[in-house]
Amino acid sequence: MALRTLAVLLLAIAALASCGLRLQGREAKPQAFASVYVEAPDSQSDFVQALSRSLAASGVRIERDPTRAEAVVRISRDEVKEHVLSVSARNIPREYELTYRVEFSVHKGGSELLAPQESALTRDFTFDETTLLAKEREQRLLEDALARDLAGIVMRQLAAL
Repeated sequence: MALRTLAVLLLAIAALASCGLRLQGREAKPQAFASVYVEAPDSQSDFVQALSRSLAASGVRIERDPTRAEAVVRISRDEVKEHVLSVSARNIPREYELTYRVEFSVHKGGSELLAPQESALTRDFTFDETTLLAKEREQRLLEDALARDLAGIVMRQLAAL
């Protein structure tokens, strides 16, 4: 009986390993550089903070001085836009579309490693004026989640360099 259980367990592990399943964790470290300076108009934006945390977690050193960094990640656009999708009969917004858009490029030693790339993610959310504070909090949480997801997308592009 124990041999059969062991065989089933080994078969399950082999199936999971062969299907490409990877446990969520650190993003792959970019091989093109070991230290980076993140240049952005707003260094405190959700996206820049999420990208910096992801870079640091993957083992890349974040430099405060661009002359000490091997590469520079330039964030040229970092914006969140809100668009009304539907309104009630009283002309009160009921549903919004939240779009987080970033544009970035990577430079190393005076040359461009990665031409300007744009990434955007969109989420819908409902609005109810009777729960105004909760809906404002929901919108902030959505913006933060979109920023983290975009940082993951950018990290995968940087790891491919």
